[in-house]
Amino acid sequence: MGAVFGTVLALGLPFVGGGGPSIGAPAYAGEGLAGPVAATTALVTEGRIGDTAAAVAVVSTPAVSAIAAAPTARDLRVDTEHLAQKPVPKPQPVVETPAAKRAGTAARQAARAAAGQSCPAAIGGAPGGAPGAVSAGGVGGTTSADLASFAQAFNAIRVANCLEPVPMANFRYDPCMEQRLFWIAEDPSPDVNSAWGHNGTPRSDGLPAVGCDGNLAGGSGNTGATVAQKWWASASHQKALYRPSYAGSTSGVVICFAMVHGGLPNDGAGFARAAARWGGC
Repeated sequence: MGAVFGTVLALGLPFVGGGGPSIGAPAYAGEGLAGPVAATTALVTEGRIGDTAAAVAVVSTPAVSAIAAAPTARDLRVDTEHLAQKPVPKPQPVVETPAAKRAGTAARQAARAAAGQSCPAAIGGAPGGAPGAVSAGGVGGTTSADLASFAQAFNAIRVANCLEPVPMANFRYDPCMEQRLFWIAEDPSPDVNSAWGHNGTPRSDGLPAVGCDGNLAGGSGNTGATVAQKWWASASHQKALYRPSYAGSTSGVVICFAMVHGGLPNDGAGFARAAARWGGC
């Protein structure tokens, strides 16, 4: 009698809530049954591979209804119960460039923020044109594309450093500075640095200087945008051309510009010289 009773218990227990899932019901990790992972960093939504939860027992039901009620089988190789935690790197301090430090960019941004103001935004518009003249020695002169490239880069640099942009119509082609650049480029010396400089710099053939002086930049592969960056990076040119300490309105500021391409005896069309200045042309 005792043996019979023991056999009944052994056969019946699995079906009255004791040992495991019912027949036909797949074992799966039930969503919501495990508590959330305690997080001290931001959570992301990627599942971790190889961190599967243990199968959870379900109460037995008749075979047909259990199969119908069971959720779709889950891939236990992927943990969908927990959100993976990735360490969030410490924010890197903002590193100011030497040019930005000289210009006082951080202090200007802080002053604006303290006053509840934002830094100036970019503006639209286009500068005037340039004729694209060619000198007697075959050196190419300032083009409209040169002037536009310079103006866009100049204002982008100002806005990035919390400075008011200059109205695009106030960027002007300057034929007087272009005349000086032609004089430099047509120096017959094979040294590209011959005659390169400000008022008083001689030319190798002794021809007197003509035209107007300005902030100078040059070299192979230069564009209006690259010379704008060169002038910003140079302490003396930044002060003279960008004037970061200027606190007045830029509505009346005029930026004059000229650029020539090539030079004698064999500089090549990719070699450019440029000049610019703050003020009336």
